[in-house]
Amino acid sequence: MSTLFFLILFPLVVALALLVLKTDMARGVLVKAAAAVIAAGSVYLAWQYFGSNGDYFKFEGEYVTYIMMGLEIAIAGFIFVLGIKYKKYLASVLVAIQAPIMVWFELNVGHTIEVQSDLFIDKFSIIMALIIGVIGSLICVYALGYMKDFQHHHHDQKDRRPLFFFLLFLFLSAMFGIVFSNNLVWLYFFWEITTLCSFLLIGFTKTQEATNNAFRAIVMNLLGGFGFVLAIVYMGVTYQTIELNQLLAIGMMGYSVVIPAALLAFAGITKAAQMPFSSWLLGAMVAPTPVSALLHSSTMVKAGVYLIVKLAPVLGINPAGIMVMMVGGITFLLASFIAISQSNAKRVLAYSTVANLGLIVACAGIGTAAAVWAAIMLIIFHAVAKSLLFLCVGTAEHNIGSRDIEDMDGLFSRMPRVAIYMVVGICGMFLAPFGMLISKWAAMKAFVDSGNILLVMFIVFGSAATLFFWTKWLGKIMAIMARQENIESKVHTEEIFVLTTLAALTVLVCLMFPVLSAFVIVPYLTAVYATVSALAISSGNMYIMAAMLALIILLIIIGYGKTNKKIVPIYMAGVNTGDDLSYNGSIGQTVSVSLRNWYMESYFGEKKMNVIGNISTVAIMVGVFSLILGGVL
Repeated sequence: MSTLFFLILFPLVVALALLVLKTDMARGVLVKAAAAVIAAGSVYLAWQYFGSNGDYFKFEGEYVTYIMMGLEIAIAGFIFVLGIKYKKYLASVLVAIQAPIMVWFELNVGHTIEVQSDLFIDKFSIIMALIIGVIGSLICVYALGYMKDFQHHHHDQKDRRPLFFFLLFLFLSAMFGIVFSNNLVWLYFFWEITTLCSFLLIGFTKTQEATNNAFRAIVMNLLGGFGFVLAIVYMGVTYQTIELNQLLAIGMMGYSVVIPAALLAFAGITKAAQMPFSSWLLGAMVAPTPVSALLHSSTMVKAGVYLIVKLAPVLGINPAGIMVMMVGGITFLLASFIAISQSNAKRVLAYSTVANLGLIVACAGIGTAAAVWAAIMLIIFHAVAKSLLFLCVGTAEHNIGSRDIEDMDGLFSRMPRVAIYMVVGICGMFLAPFGMLISKWAAMKAFVDSGNILLVMFIVFGSAATLFFWTKWLGKIMAIMARQENIESKVHTEEIFVLTTLAALTVLVCLMFPVLSAFVIVPYLTAVYATVSALAISSGNMYIMAAMLALIILLIIIGYGKTNKKIVPIYMAGVNTGDDLSYNGSIGQTVSVSLRNWYMESYFGEKKMNVIGNISTVAIMVGVFSLILGGVL
């Protein structure tokens, strides 16, 4: 239990220290040292519990719960005051409703319930701890160089980097708390801290747009928090338990837990930015790039899918399961379509994130062992590849002055290493033999086995859409433009180190595909489901795919630098003027070279797709909760 407490408390201590450190040197030393310790701690945790199926820990004494309650009241008061100050009254109303309910429950019901285990560790929480500890820490190190440039570009504003790094490490602390908490009251406390941190980070620049987007994020997440509170109250009053493992045990014994499962799943849907709540994650793009990477890859949204995947054994063919799988499926399809129409790289990544989270949510909604296997694999590969891509875009933006895909022509000439890392990240998201594509195949097999023809259509057409937006981006990066200056020397050392590490991790986790399955995920599923039927992909095929990737890497190493290239004038739509940047057109005019993609906005425009998605998902959730309440009443 000491390792669990260390991973929760150490980032908190570091966060407090960073709040008072003002110099770049002291901050840099502490962030790098703390990141190394946190990453090492998460790896040690994995080694410590590698051979077991998990363990549960009881914390003696109620004072921790009361401290959490006091902090919850303080957080609610802070949000309430800010809501009044900025005239965002809905945020104030939501905290004014849910905070008193939670306080009433803890003082009148919660303290009478004996909790057998407050914390736990299993194979799934180990995976999540590694994602948080390794990827989250790398993002914090990357932020050192990035925020130097950010402050340089905003030199007329007060240096608020101490607050920024405080929030990053507080975020990591809360995420460790989420994945280790079995006590739902504890889980809710850490859940709300991530909501507060995301609110402050999204609104970090204090512009009107940032403030509006920050309040949108907190309102939507407070709606999910309200569902979380109702689930805790229902579990405590009805079943006299507030433990996550007990909720799953009761449901798997045949008793109905559809109400708390649906409420907790609703909380997960809001946190995972599923339609109709996806707009808060798109609004988060106004924040500095490390925030985007942290929210989209290793924290926040992963908290939402983590909770839903944990609930998977009590989902399936019941109202809660149907709600989850349909909302996830619709989100995957429509967010993938929207990504086709985007040229802003961060928005492409944002909608791709929403889409892939939707696929994970849909898998969890099915509830079978095979579907959960695919969901966990998707979580792993998405976390690594997407964090790499977000940070690559941030570095490119600071150096080429744009995050638009259309401005990334010749990136191989201007920033060769960053371009290579970006290509690795994109390939990791949609090409074989990388893990994301293989995991999607497993998800499709699980959808087919479920007999839900709509889900099958969602994944088929949604996956086809990914070909459009990833290939367009890949083509822009691979385009070679003449006479481009190499500007990569301007990139901070911390940024290059983190990008190199994440690119290596993207390849490494794909090579370890069969090992992860055999020694981590299958044992977890066996512990949860007792028996695990044949998976969509046999272990033999997994090893073949890993060998294919190893062969590709070997060929690249062998052939690196061993080419007799011959530079010739580039063929154009007319006679090349000699500079490879312009040509003589058909009427004798000199025309500049222009390479542009087609974004099909009239077909897959953001507004059109969001309207369809929001209406359909709202109808599904309203229908499900009406059905549940109708059954109760």
